[in-house]
Amino acid sequence: MDERVLEISASQFKAKCLGVFKDLEAHRYRKVVITRRGRPIAELTEPKREVPDLWGALKGRVTIPPGVDLTEPVLEEIPEAAQDVPID
Repeated sequence: MDERVLEISASQFKAKCLGVFKDLEAHRYRKVVITRRGRPIAELTEPKREVPDLWGALKGRVTIPPGVDLTEPVLEEIPEAAQDVPID
């Protein structure tokens, strides 16, 4: 088994369940497999963290001052690359 998977009997789990929960919460284990007579009967994992959708996450939270056009170029004239400049 994976080193981050704890396999524990149902009777041991019953006696140590709060400690097992703390270890799972602290990411000491990825998964806990509870067995009865050597056969898996249940698996515990930490809850999946819901990843928020980033599209539109800031809608209504960012204000642009009036008269500011974010698509307008910042520089009046686009500079050209320097010619004949030695490279160190």
